[in-house]
Amino acid sequence: MPYLYYPDATAALAFLVTAFGFEELTAVRDEDGTVWTAQVSTGDGVVMIGPGMAEFGTRAMPEGAAATARTFVFVDDLDDHYGRALASGATILTEPVAHGPNRIYVAGDPGGQQWIFATPLS
Repeated sequence: MPYLYYPDATAALAFLVTAFGFEELTAVRDEDGTVWTAQVSTGDGVVMIGPGMAEFGTRAMPEGAAATARTFVFVDDLDDHYGRALASGATILTEPVAHGPNRIYVAGDPGGQQWIFATPLS
């Protein structure tokens, strides 16, 4: 499963649940409620998130950086998902469009991660 790093994993977890409809499976929080690692799911896919930590050789995406990877997620209703993401403040990088065998849109989250959401055309 991918492990994505964020400048603020607590805010990222809240955003992923609210904007993209992920389900929080687990979250390790400290006494202040700061998220140190979490797992979220959609359908049968699971993604781990956490803060970048120099001692582990990880860092969050720099703001405005070009994507070196995107996470591809199938959703049941692309238009509904797109509307929810847009209303929740996701950065829309590509409007819904037919692309190969799927209809997709690309969105960025506040932590700089990019997501491709798709629904098969047939």
